Amino acid sequence: MKSLSSWLIAMFAFMFWGYRVVETVMFSMGKVLVASPMDMVMEIALLFITFICICFIVKRKLLPASIYLMAHGLYYGIYLYQNITPLIDGTASIDSYMSLFIALIGVVIPFAAFFDVLLDKNRKAHPTDKKTDWFYKNEQFDRKVDERADRNQYRTY
Repeated sequence: MKSLSSWLIAMFAFMFWGYRVVETVMFSMGKVLVASPMDMVMEIALLFITFICICFIVKRKLLPASIYLMAHGLYYGIYLYQNITPLIDGTASIDSYMSLFIALIGVVIPFAAFFDVLLDKNRKAHPTDKKTDWFYKNEQFDRKVDERADRNQYRTY
């Protein structure tokens, strides 16, 4: 994660996750902050899946990014469709506009995260190999060679 866009996508994903946690807790207490969850059980499961996937997206893994996209696409895609039909019918209220906005954010962030991981050149150009990186990437442990290193002047008694 060397680019600013990758960091911003990860931060927005964590902020949206935090918002959904607060929204779910508020809904369980009987209050609605902005948009109520569509299904409480699915929302809680989605929160756990999202947290795990975002942690692996930061590590530039493609499988969690695709799981994140599929889970949010299925959940918020239905939510987006349910909130766009009142707009088409002309019976939209401010609540449906806010729910539409939240659902749109819930679909856009996973798309951005998936394509950011998919199109990352450093993920493919510089893969990490834990078996050899400890040896080749630890310059601080290299021995300092001086002018006597190749003469083998050891004392033997």
